[in-house]
Amino acid sequence: MKVTDVLVHCLENEGVEYVFGIVGKETLDLADSLSKSTQIQYVNVRHEQGAAFMADVYGRLSKKVGVCLSTLGPGATNLLTGIASAHLDHSPVVALIGQAGVERHHNESHQYINIAKMFEPTTKWSTQIKESQTVPAIIRKAFRVAKMEKPGSVAITLPENFSTQMIPGKPLPVTSLPESVPVKEALEAAKALIQKHLKPFIIIGNGVIRQDSVPELLTFIDTLLSPATHSFMAKGVLAKEHPLNFYTFGFNENDVVLQGLEEADLLIVIGFDFVEKLPKDWNKKKLPVLHIDSSPAEINEFYPVEVELVGSIKKTLGLFNLTELPSKSWVPSGELKEQIKTAYQIDQNRKDPSTLPFTIENVLLCIENLTSENTIVISDVGSHKVSIARTYQPKMPNRLIISNGLASMGIAIPGAIGSKLACPNDPVICITGDGGALMNFAELETAKRLGLTFIIIVINDSMLKLEVEQMNKMFGENYGVTFQNPDFVQLAASFGIKGFRASNPFEFDNLLKEALQSGEEIVLIDVAM
Repeated sequence: MKVTDVLVHCLENEGVEYVFGIVGKETLDLADSLSKSTQIQYVNVRHEQGAAFMADVYGRLSKKVGVCLSTLGPGATNLLTGIASAHLDHSPVVALIGQAGVERHHNESHQYINIAKMFEPTTKWSTQIKESQTVPAIIRKAFRVAKMEKPGSVAITLPENFSTQMIPGKPLPVTSLPESVPVKEALEAAKALIQKHLKPFIIIGNGVIRQDSVPELLTFIDTLLSPATHSFMAKGVLAKEHPLNFYTFGFNENDVVLQGLEEADLLIVIGFDFVEKLPKDWNKKKLPVLHIDSSPAEINEFYPVEVELVGSIKKTLGLFNLTELPSKSWVPSGELKEQIKTAYQIDQNRKDPSTLPFTIENVLLCIENLTSENTIVISDVGSHKVSIARTYQPKMPNRLIISNGLASMGIAIPGAIGSKLACPNDPVICITGDGGALMNFAELETAKRLGLTFIIIVINDSMLKLEVEQMNKMFGENYGVTFQNPDFVQLAASFGIKGFRASNPFEFDNLLKEALQSGEEIVLIDVAM
């Protein structure tokens, strides 16, 4: 078989369902090989960045590896932002990238750049195929590396001259990933550390969701009876009503939870990725840390680890829960819980939309009240992301998708496509600002062509609001952060999509109800604020 046929058989062997991308001259043979697959659906997109975002979110939700494809030169550079985003958000993604034939690599040559080297800082592994016979081994390693904790992106570059070579290769067997657990002595040391302190505070990161460790986490919290807070990307691990839920931390301003952390005498940090928020911002007192994660702790002055439990978070918590943990039964003093409820605007008594001001927080309140527990909400990046992280309370883990590593504008619409392909039976709502929306708006054609159904909410204020607010605060004025928008309703119609405009919460509430009840098409709601 030719190399690209073998490569596609290897992808099938890895359980790949979708490949997102744009074909170019250097990937024509790969496209031809994909066309013969009965297992893999090739999704031709409108921009390579969108392909990477789709693979990213698909990987997060499906627990499989998302796969994207581009050709050389500008195709590869377009892919780079989405691959970097997946890398910092720890999403399992493999990028297949066409390249000029090796006979051109020694010269200055049309569209040639060193792709493998360019992707090195944005991946767990970036390689170029140098011998056609190595394709099965490289594909197997790529998927293994992408999924292994902490997950991330891998880039494989395929020079054009190898694509048509004939090789006898076949896929390598897929084996399970190794898992480790802490030794008994480490578990005993962790238990002794907790016993020594009176006020432990639990900090939860995205690793708990990635490793399906929420049941074990809940047992741990309910046994220890200590307060818990979570990062943006770990929202949903605790029910909103849980008495020990101190909601989200990681905000640059008005991070009320930090008051509770400052009352603690021990921080129990579980599955937290520093890329979301550095410890210097939430452990200014340099409180001692019990580190529970799949990877050893990073060296950091504001992260003084006393005991590490390194290994499978699920298995580690399962073992830890068998060690008769002491109950601490403490919460921060004063009215902190009520202050948090006020700051996070989760007052469920305000259910009549006709009485509410038209703010992003009250849009989110409508969404929270009207949606089912399996609804997936995906946030683009902007001031609305901060409001979503603070205010919106998903009913289950992994039902709110936020880009908080690279924090890439433009992820929401392609991310909704990835969400719907990963979870076809779950309602999907993407919330985007007008800045992020137009970055990848063309992917609505992709979604329409695929016959997908989801809801798009565009916050239409003709500005990069976060930057406007920051510049006004710093300089008393703003510059270069406002613009004019097209008519989003008409723009949606040009893609064959229903578009509506809401000018108050009552209209928004009714439009969202109708869109959720219909569930048979893509609906865009222009929210003019």
